[in-house]
Amino acid sequence: MNSRLKGKTAIVTGAGSGIGRACALAFAREDASVVLVARRKERLDELAQEIGKSAFVVQADVSSKDEIDHLVAETVAHLGEINILLNNAGILHIGTAEQITEEQWDETFNLNVRGLWLLSRAVLPHMRKAGGGSIINMASVLGINGARSRAAYAASKGAVVLLTKCMAIDHGGENIRVNAICPSFVETELTAKVISQAPNPDRVRSERTAVHPIGRLGKAEDIAGMAVYLASDESSWVTGAVFPVDGGYLAV
Repeated sequence: MNSRLKGKTAIVTGAGSGIGRACALAFAREDASVVLVARRKERLDELAQEIGKSAFVVQADVSSKDEIDHLVAETVAHLGEINILLNNAGILHIGTAEQITEEQWDETFNLNVRGLWLLSRAVLPHMRKAGGGSIINMASVLGINGARSRAAYAASKGAVVLLTKCMAIDHGGENIRVNAICPSFVETELTAKVISQAPNPDRVRSERTAVHPIGRLGKAEDIAGMAVYLASDESSWVTGAVFPVDGGYLAV
């Protein structure tokens, strides 16, 4: 075990699978106490068993203010302070502006933007009390560039990018750093579902791979390395930054 995050408490939302799970494991390997958050408790319990005593499980829907308040209160009661927040929970609905329903639009923004804002706002007093902290927002390359049939998702991730910058400006003087990670196509349960539902999954996988100059799709662990860096004191002079971790996708 390394100790880049020793003595720090990290909240990870969407920790039950994919990027959130990989980041939670990486934080634990760096000696952080990790609060695992998701809507499905059974996934969190399995991950907590794998991590061991440094994991603490809180089942919560982070699009709900009441559940966010409960999450923060439980974290402080059991672990004392909050040093790191990884806002990873998110949802993807596929469709153009015409195809997306009002319900899908609202669900996308309630979780991807409003929930992220509410949880970030809720941890700020505790980070201030701790002398600073790091908020890491999981955005997307589609928060920088658009794409077909991603009207709601890309718009929500663009909002995350600019909220990240605004919060970095507002709270930098309090030693609270706010940065965003913008993954490209990472192989997770969510993206596997997108591929499997395509008329020709093999062709879609081949096309998605081809737009990444590095020659492969991403792995959740590729994102976790950046998250550890942004959570650690190694990035103490980094705030308001937006980091594509994308296999070269945005370079094309």
